[in-house]
Amino acid sequence: MKLPLPGQTAPDFALLDEEGQSVRLSDFRGRKVVLFFYPRANTPGCTKEACGFRDDYADFERRGVVILGISPDEVNAQAKFRQKYEFPFHLLADADHQVAELYGVWGLKKFMGREYMGVKRTTFLIDEEGQVEKIFERLKPADHSKEVLAYLDEAVEAPTS
Repeated sequence: MKLPLPGQTAPDFALLDEEGQSVRLSDFRGRKVVLFFYPRANTPGCTKEACGFRDDYADFERRGVVILGISPDEVNAQAKFRQKYEFPFHLLADADHQVAELYGVWGLKKFMGREYMGVKRTTFLIDEEGQVEKIFERLKPADHSKEVLAYLDEAVEAPTS
């Protein structure tokens, strides 16, 4: 499936978080949502990316932005990852990768000459009405949180027509 485009309604979903509780995207209507898809918990790039969101969490909170991380890990792996790094946001388990497919981020990847199916690191910024506002692809995990914050600041400063 293709990525939902800016201006389109973000596909709704319900996934279990790190505590086994159901979380629906539509539960956050009225607030912006940073929905970041990452390949696997406790891997170097994914840890850098998630820790960036953790370290900048207060800045997202001040802007009223919800952060949700999604990977194809099981609930227990998400729980261990969240506990180990003290993430203040939910990590959602998409073990059957249905939501990743729904968002068009599940696909063929290549690493060191090997091809395999997996999550393509992608972040969606979803607006208060549930529309895709911005898509971040080909991102640098260590700098990504700052990139999203910079976009949010630019969007606030930009004149609206």
